[in-house]
Amino acid sequence: MSVLVDTPVWSAALRKRLAPEAESVVSEFSKLLYQGVAILPGIIRQEVLSGIADAAQFRKIRDQLRDFEDFPIERDDHELAAELFTRCRSKGVQGSHTDFLLCALSMRRDMPIFTTDKDFDLFSKHIKIHLHHFSV
Repeated sequence: MSVLVDTPVWSAALRKRLAPEAESVVSEFSKLLYQGVAILPGIIRQEVLSGIADAAQFRKIRDQLRDFEDFPIERDDHELAAELFTRCRSKGVQGSHTDFLLCALSMRRDMPIFTTDKDFDLFSKHIKIHLHHFSV
């Protein structure tokens, strides 16, 4: 079973100094990497790299991420993401286009999302996404 890994998890794993509250998340992420089931959509690669002001740090992280192929995203994924965005917004739940693209991938490909972003808990009340849960 493949697992879609969201930006906050990749970011935590790539930090020089790991915050104590992120240790269990990074440990689980490491297990997923070892098992070869962690998925990196290109939009998540873009989010992780965006905002890195130091050019050397950008190149270092970019090169680390190049070990991972971009997960293919199709037209139907984008169309479903737009539908999910609209459905949740009509219920008063806001999210980013990237978040809803992950939701669409989760639904269409039957893959859980590994994230620390609590917005996905809100989304899951209105759409049928799968979240990756693990024991600490």
